[in-house]
Amino acid sequence: MNLVKQQMPTGELTLKVDEARFPLDWLIGFAARANAKRGFLFLSKVLGKHWPVTPRAMQAIHDDLAAQIPPSLPGPVVFIAMAETAVGLGQGVFEAWLRANPSSSCKALFLHSSRYRVGTVPFFEFEESHSHAPRQFLHLSDAASALFSTARSLVLIDDEASTGNTFANLVQVCRARYPQLEKLHLGVITNFMGQAANAGLSERFGLPTTIGAALSGHYAFQAGAAPAPVAASAQRFEANEERGASPAFGRIGVGRALAPPQGLAVQLAQEIGAGDSVLVLGTGEFMHPSFLLARELESLGKNVVVQSTTRSPILSWGSVGHIVHCDDNYGEGIANYLYNVAPGQYQHVFICHETPASPALMQLAGQLNGRLFHFQSETKIEEIPVC
Repeated sequence: MNLVKQQMPTGELTLKVDEARFPLDWLIGFAARANAKRGFLFLSKVLGKHWPVTPRAMQAIHDDLAAQIPPSLPGPVVFIAMAETAVGLGQGVFEAWLRANPSSSCKALFLHSSRYRVGTVPFFEFEESHSHAPRQFLHLSDAASALFSTARSLVLIDDEASTGNTFANLVQVCRARYPQLEKLHLGVITNFMGQAANAGLSERFGLPTTIGAALSGHYAFQAGAAPAPVAASAQRFEANEERGASPAFGRIGVGRALAPPQGLAVQLAQEIGAGDSVLVLGTGEFMHPSFLLARELESLGKNVVVQSTTRSPILSWGSVGHIVHCDDNYGEGIANYLYNVAPGQYQHVFICHETPASPALMQLAGQLNGRLFHFQSETKIEEIPVC
């Protein structure tokens, strides 16, 4: 059992590792959050959110978590990923599961939660209580709603589980709407709920429950004498405002793997010199298509990492070095950040976004000397001139 102690600006974190399929230092670092509800963060180094990571490493995690999903889950199976941090992880795990089960007759659906309204698509809500943006919404197209109403298994994906409360909130809402659900599986990179909590998952959720993780253990956090800095609210939901949140990539449900942008990758690869470093940058909840582009570039021999902007306020300490402050390209006026990336660090920065061109995107591209690519669908991708 590995014991790690971290003295943070916000308190002391003690972590005990019970089981690890990958080295702890390869999976995570530690950061301090500007959040009075939770003053620490297990900062994933393989998620592609707060830390630049190769597509190859992300794919290894996707494959590993998919392999831990019990093959006996009865179908149809619904996969749900948690916004914003685990949107790309969840879709990657879903697609890895599809590849590992090519002959399965089991119907499956992937969708991810969102903090935005998507057109007029019906949605329901659950809470991520420790977050600076606690309200989460699940949108369902008519086809997705029909499949969910017959689903027998639910797979929930998040980057980490520390208390399991967000999972519990979502399961409660799903079971109230879909009482036919029979089995539950939780997939996380790091599971810090502890062995006793893991043993009681089925009783807690009211369904036979399994959990898969790349690393498991438990932690304790002693808040410091000085309270954690309080960041401004990271949510300003307005039901009647259009924020450019696309229905095309997984928000309202998709039953297949997204098509990778091979044509764009080939075009960009021709412009990348030997040895040039490349950052493919997602924006907010728009993460998985940036991973797919980065994976295509990597397959063409390019030196590429992938990451995303975020609304999560994190202090400059520990595993968080340089911080780029950027405006919110979804137009809510929420502070956004990019961690561990310094302007000029990469020869090429390709910024992937689902929202239309905006001053916020121009500002971000200007800060990073980057190029903007507006994904209107899997195959319709427009480069936006940076002015």
